[in-house]
Amino acid sequence: MALQIYCGKNFDTQKAERFFKERRIPYQRIDILKYGIGRRELETIAAATGLDALCDKESKAFRESVIAYTQSRETILSGLMEKPQLLRLPIVRCGRLATAGFAPETWTRWLEEGKLS
Repeated sequence: MALQIYCGKNFDTQKAERFFKERRIPYQRIDILKYGIGRRELETIAAATGLDALCDKESKAFRESVIAYTQSRETILSGLMEKPQLLRLPIVRCGRLATAGFAPETWTRWLEEGKLS
């Protein structure tokens, strides 16, 4: 499976890249803040992580956005596509598996289970 890291400019992204480089796991780096994310891609990731896990609830931008005050899945997905800085980064995706944020325990489990090549 091809590993993808959707990233922005934060320390957790650097740590995630270092994690995979140290283990010599090839990945595709996608600057989500520059290029955005497609609807189907976001829905696939949300299915794996849960929509709540994708939102960076600690950020000031999130607290000031409309998606912080709604329960509508459609509104939240549209808001995350429109403003990818509201996403919890990095998002690491391998097929139907995905994580939001720095999750070395999960990535290590994927390695042990042979889900990463």
